Amino acid sequence: MSSQPKIRITPEEYLAIERAADGKSEYCNGEVFAMTGGTRQHNLITVNVSSSLHAQLKKRRCTVYSSDQRVRVSATGLYTYPDVTVVCGEARFADDHEDTLLNPTVIIEVLSRSTEGYDRNEKFAHYRKLASLAEYVLIAQVRCHVERYLRRPNEEWLLSETDDIGDSIRLSSIDCMLALADIYEKVEMTAD
Repeated sequence: MSSQPKIRITPEEYLAIERAADGKSEYCNGEVFAMTGGTRQHNLITVNVSSSLHAQLKKRRCTVYSSDQRVRVSATGLYTYPDVTVVCGEARFADDHEDTLLNPTVIIEVLSRSTEGYDRNEKFAHYRKLASLAEYVLIAQVRCHVERYLRRPNEEWLLSETDDIGDSIRLSSIDCMLALADIYEKVEMTAD
């Protein structure tokens, strides 16, 4: 039995297809990967986090983007849609379409059973190649748990985490606090 060869496309072909598509897809090394919609819990967490950060950054030179903002990791060729992205200072984009961000300061991903391994490992390996990235946050959606990875000056990543609903996570690169009570507001934590 022979397997079908994978069809590879260029980044330019991917962007042309993606810009005309109704849905979203990630791209890496010539391959396109369709993305599925999030659960109710996932969507609530994403809105809660975006709202909190937007309110805290309102009068500063930082911008909060939703999961519709594509990010490119130039060093690895990954094009992806983080759940929440923050950029401080001037946003740099891949081209005049201004739909592919190059310099995120903070990336936040809401974990699900199907994406957790990828978000923790391969995707984080890509993200670590972004010179602008100072913090990476992973938020569980089926239990109260938040992890924050902070880039140290020596390029090591320092992990802090909590599962206490009364705690807050400090995002030092953007001088913001994320209270777990706010992150999980109206979220019913059940197995996904």
